[in-house]
Amino acid sequence: CSRWEEEKKEDGVKWMQLEHRGPYFVPLYEPLPEDVRFYYDGKPLKLSLATEEIATFYAKMLDHEYTTKEIFQNNFFHDWRKEMTSEEQEIIKDLDKCDFREIHKYFVDKNEARKALPKEEKQKLKEEAEKIQEEYGYCILDGHREKIGNFKTEPPGLFRGRGEHPKMGMLKKRIMPEDVIINCSRDSKIPEPPEGHKWKEVRFDNTVTWLASWTENIQNTLKYIMLNPSSKLKGEKDWQKYEVARRLKDVVHTIRAQYRKDWKSKEIKTRQRAVALYFIDKLALRAGNEKEEGETADTVGCCSLRVEHIQLHAQLDGQEHVVEFDFLGKDSIRYYNKVSVEKPVFRNLWLFMRNKEPSDDLFDQLTTNFLNKHLQHLMDGLTAKVFRTYNASITLQEQLKALTNPEDNVAGKLLSYNRANRAVAILCNHQRSIPKTFARSMQVLQEKIDAKKKQVKEAQEEVKKAEDEFKDTKDAKAEANVEKKKQLLKRLEEQLARLNVQATDKEENKQIALGTSKLNYLDPRISVAWCKKFGIPIERIYNKTQREKFAWAIAMAGEDFEF
Repeated sequence: CSRWEEEKKEDGVKWMQLEHRGPYFVPLYEPLPEDVRFYYDGKPLKLSLATEEIATFYAKMLDHEYTTKEIFQNNFFHDWRKEMTSEEQEIIKDLDKCDFREIHKYFVDKNEARKALPKEEKQKLKEEAEKIQEEYGYCILDGHREKIGNFKTEPPGLFRGRGEHPKMGMLKKRIMPEDVIINCSRDSKIPEPPEGHKWKEVRFDNTVTWLASWTENIQNTLKYIMLNPSSKLKGEKDWQKYEVARRLKDVVHTIRAQYRKDWKSKEIKTRQRAVALYFIDKLALRAGNEKEEGETADTVGCCSLRVEHIQLHAQLDGQEHVVEFDFLGKDSIRYYNKVSVEKPVFRNLWLFMRNKEPSDDLFDQLTTNFLNKHLQHLMDGLTAKVFRTYNASITLQEQLKALTNPEDNVAGKLLSYNRANRAVAILCNHQRSIPKTFARSMQVLQEKIDAKKKQVKEAQEEVKKAEDEFKDTKDAKAEANVEKKKQLLKRLEEQLARLNVQATDKEENKQIALGTSKLNYLDPRISVAWCKKFGIPIERIYNKTQREKFAWAIAMAGEDFEF
């Protein structure tokens, strides 16, 4: 396991040597062929190159739900007009008169043609991609050749955002070398910018782990090129994250006793902190940091909740002291939940809401900073986020213990695993919209189940026929035939059971996103240990990329690992 446990560097220093090629810039725009036209008000209109490129971004998305949303259309049209020539601005004044269908069809056809390429052509494209990966996708870090995560700059396009993001449809500009800061070691071969260009800046900062960075134009946030999750640096950081969460396990009872006591504090500020911490612990809410300027989506976390985001019910659906939450969390995902809380929490909330407007802060005396300072004082390295990791991991471990039946076959055990993972995703509010293909793929599965049922029924009849024949003849050949038919029936019944499990799993999972918690909140050693204990191949839980990311856990965890 030596790679994970090499010599420690002094605090804050992340590497001694870092050498790489810099980012790979996406290819420049290729103009449309002459016969693919844009129409305005029913007439073809030849667009300038920059305007045409942006038109293709919208055209490619015609069959997407986004282009039906008014906010997307308005943002796109506003940004598109800014890039037009003055002549184009004079003509193109109404999005409804723009006809992108021919351009859309061109890209759909191009896509189909690519899918239909002969095998050797596809192989050639694959080899070209691998060559770029070899050249740009690796760096040398302290003598190790490490894989880079995202070595390509993002292509220009229209911003999508998640949830109902108010900036959707805005123009994401092309990243140029002049936008990029390079970070490497002084003595390394400094990456060359593309011909005719220069870097914004070259830095030699070994206290950070990024290789290149730039500011994207929509949210004004910094984007980084980082190492691949499978790299030693990332693996170590991941491992440490879960070790901090495991340390919380030893003190969480003390912390819970402390915040319960604080509900009765003389200071309102302390009470607010204690109630917020109760929510973060019990409901795995995010802390809710203060917003950066320019972030326009109105999303909140625990500390930034407003009075309008909760409703108090002394009684509701047969439960007492119910708090009804309704707000937009990270990525504009709605959090809606009705929770029965302890009486002092309920009373405190009533107190915090008294004489306030709906738009006032619920915890008006509380900042994330104040909360995290307090947490750090309770345990070294503790922040609000650690509670989410801890509660997610402990939930998975407890659910796996409760749900796994050692007698089940592999499919049955995997269903139990996914159910345990679902419990975590629900706790963390990881939702997804029902996939577009859901109904169709469910129908295909149902057809398979019906066909299999028919086969089982036929096989049952075959067994009965063989048994009757054996009763009549009593000869060895007929007896062997009975065995053979029974074996076939057993095999078909197992296949049917597997398909039924698959259908159950699919149905239960249609609105839940399992991936986020699996990659970011669940200690992978819990899953590795479970696989080893029940003889489940790890690749049934983690795909190749995930197995690379969690190599450290696969190497470390035995079947008796306890979080």
